[in-house]
Amino acid sequence: MSRPVITYGTFDMFHIGHLNLLRRIASLGDRLIVAVSTDEFNAGKGKRTLIPFEQRAEIVRSIRFVDEVIPETNWEQKIDDVKRYAVSTFAIGDDWKGHFDFLTPHCKVVYLPRTEGVSTTELKRSLNRFSSVSREDVLHAFDVLEQLRKDFG
Repeated sequence: MSRPVITYGTFDMFHIGHLNLLRRIASLGDRLIVAVSTDEFNAGKGKRTLIPFEQRAEIVRSIRFVDEVIPETNWEQKIDDVKRYAVSTFAIGDDWKGHFDFLTPHCKVVYLPRTEGVSTTELKRSLNRFSSVSREDVLHAFDVLEQLRKDFG
């Protein structure tokens, strides 16, 4: 008997936390379907992505334990997807705990812990902090490093 598993996400700035989550979700069944949020859907949520949908979908599709990638175009599609793909388990990160309990009449719902110390939100904050450093400050830092190298070594 087939046990398809499904998850949803934006998967912008793909990182080890995404990979760990997808690996653990894949282990819950025998076929992993990943719905990647489209750019239009993200814009409707007030969310900007750095990587376009087609590229994010291709990155996820290339992971060996992902069997199929579908677009996530709206919040309401989840019940239809669960029925269409005969999904046995819906799984997602525990930062969404409780949000998808409405799916329990249709499939098992599992919330998995996130990978400690990594998140797309934190990566974007770091990138913003990094990009806010002036060119002059970066050049000065290189000058200081060069002087330290000369002095010590």
